[in-house]
Amino acid sequence: MAFKESQGKYTVINTLGYLGKYQFGASTLERFKIYNTNRFLQNPELQEQAFLAYCKVNKWILRKDIQRSVGKVMNGVKITESGILAAAHLSGAGNVKKYLRSDGNRNLSDAYGSSIKSYMKKFAGYDVSNLEADRKAGV
Repeated sequence: MAFKESQGKYTVINTLGYLGKYQFGASTLERFKIYNTNRFLQNPELQEQAFLAYCKVNKWILRKDIQRSVGKVMNGVKITESGILAAAHLSGAGNVKKYLRSDGNRNLSDAYGSSIKSYMKKFAGYDVSNLEADRKAGV
């Protein structure tokens, strides 16, 4: 996913102001008590920790939707846990819930045209079983 987001580069800031290897927004970083974006950009370990924590939180938020949806096919795409988590990174857990609960009819895209569906497809089938759902994950 890092390559799709930033070509795997830790110091990248895109035209919308998203930061680092995983293209975090400042408000998402604040959830993890990261307020100094310059420090964040210069700290690969912190970026990896933030990504892992965000995945854990999203897995907790989406736990019921993961249970209900994995294995279904929506818009020709088989729903997998890794696809759900990747889509949550793209558009937020709330938008992924809307997508899943609408049987794929609420397919939002970001400003660059990447959609929930495209992330569900591109990142399907990865093993994320070792990732623990954790509402309070932090860095």
